[in-house]
Amino acid sequence: MSPAVEVVEVGPRDGLQNEIVVLPTARKVELVNRAVEAGVRRVEAVSFVHPRRVPQMADAEAVMAALPRRDDVRYIGLVLNERGLDRALAAGVDEVNVVVVASDTFGRRNQGTTTDEGVAVWSRIAGRAREAGLRAGVTIAAAFGCPFEGTVPAERISEVAARVAEAGPSEIALADTIGVGVPTQVTDRLARVRAVAPGVPLRCHFHNTRNTGYANAVAALTAGVTTLDASVGGIGGCPFAPAATGNIATEDLTYLLDGMGVASGLSSEALARLGTWVGEQLGKPVPALLGRAGPFPG
Repeated sequence: MSPAVEVVEVGPRDGLQNEIVVLPTARKVELVNRAVEAGVRRVEAVSFVHPRRVPQMADAEAVMAALPRRDDVRYIGLVLNERGLDRALAAGVDEVNVVVVASDTFGRRNQGTTTDEGVAVWSRIAGRAREAGLRAGVTIAAAFGCPFEGTVPAERISEVAARVAEAGPSEIALADTIGVGVPTQVTDRLARVRAVAPGVPLRCHFHNTRNTGYANAVAALTAGVTTLDASVGGIGGCPFAPAATGNIATEDLTYLLDGMGVASGLSSEALARLGTWVGEQLGKPVPALLGRAGPFPG
């Protein structure tokens, strides 16, 4: 078991992008600031996608301009094409995350590219980001299953990972975008990716659609992964994946890590309060449970 883990807060991007309520810029900035106050040091804060496709992310530049800069906090911007990279560079993100979808059908629905085209786009973005002095990570989406094609074979993930590794990513993330994976698959696919991308740091991104997200997070930790994504309140999903629900909740994950003796540097109680606040902003209860049950011992 890893002695420590870095939790990347993705609620401001992956969390909010699937919500009907569009939060004003000031509320998004408050969300990020409160997450940082709770100990988060890496935040996927914005997405540079076309506002017609994802209107919840239309104010990415305004959010970045309003966020306070700290030497110990890094803000990530999601980019899907070179135009998005241009915007991210101008907005002053600290690193970029690029998505390559492991299935062609979902890739076309999500960002208008096949997997092959996505790998080519990633390679160009990685080169340009490196020239600009930015870290560039890549997420392999639908790494366990596709809402249109079904199960994605493990061999497919190995192939995609080997190809994206050629561009020198700062890390490779495996994303269970629709929440269909189970722990044995997590262990197997991580081992396969390590075999084809030795030395590249790995990150995992789990959705809790079928209530396996936390078990998968523990499996990833046991397999040596030290970076996990989570969304405060457990909000989110993908606008282009039918029935996809939110990420594992940052506060619930932190409670789990605390109980296992795995250091994260996060305050589960502060995050639980933040998750409740997020629900108030969205006008509905959030999926996270710690804010309802409370800490233990109380």
